[in-house]
Amino acid sequence: MVHPPKLAVATEYGNAASFWVEYPTGLIDLSRTTHLPKGALQNGETVQDEAARDAPVPPLQPGTQLDIPVNGDRVIRIAKKHSAIVIVDMQNYFLHPDIRDHPTGLACVIPLMNLVPELRAHGVKILWVNWGLTEHELTTIPPSLTRGFKKGGRGGFGSVLPGDFGRLLMRGEYNSELYGPLQTLYEEGRREGTDVWIHKNRMSGLWGPQTALGLYLQEQGITTLFFAGVNADQCVLGTLVDAYSKGYDCIVVEDCVATGSPPGGLENVLYNANGSYGFVTDSSRIINAAT
Repeated sequence: MVHPPKLAVATEYGNAASFWVEYPTGLIDLSRTTHLPKGALQNGETVQDEAARDAPVPPLQPGTQLDIPVNGDRVIRIAKKHSAIVIVDMQNYFLHPDIRDHPTGLACVIPLMNLVPELRAHGVKILWVNWGLTEHELTTIPPSLTRGFKKGGRGGFGSVLPGDFGRLLMRGEYNSELYGPLQTLYEEGRREGTDVWIHKNRMSGLWGPQTALGLYLQEQGITTLFFAGVNADQCVLGTLVDAYSKGYDCIVVEDCVATGSPPGGLENVLYNANGSYGFVTDSSRIINAAT
């Protein structure tokens, strides 16, 4: 992928309340803390009115901010308390080898196990966003979703899976729990008050005007979202696109997303995440920035 060159002048995007600032150094400040200065600078130029090459770059505030390298030779600056990682559908139904073969999804487990504790230590919210249906929701799910989860016209939401997996994607069932060590990781965070489990009943966790995820983000003042989970081109992408449309900063963690789709599915998500929806990084770069 060809990345655009760094800017020649500092540029502010957005509005008075919600804004980014991109600097010629490659830093993109998402923290919404420092507007570009107005009026003439030392060389007589005026920011945004004329080419202002010497707009000062605010120093990093390590106690409240992180600078994280992303694809395209850029660095994003986030406000820790206004950031969260949205981990989508890392559930037994999608990952457990007794249900399906999903090696690329399983490959995301270790990077997440390494990343989550580092984010917790910096006050970034950990949000496990998962399918978890109620009996009432079974009566309201649209036909497109119902058909999509049936195999050959049989099974589907609420049907009984083999073994001890329980009813398909119903709340409280074993197939709806997080896969293997991720369930333990979540339980640790729940006890510590850092992790939150959020149910969803569509591909997207932000599909309507008021969802559990949307309400939580608003209540906590979250503006920046990291994305992880499966499947990258289905539920992760659905939530990502809705988040983008609602004005959230969106960063895909590349080694923490996967899909079982044919080649091109994941690549398309990463291409558009980096080129349109926001940014792409990986767990190693986040961990390095946090330590």
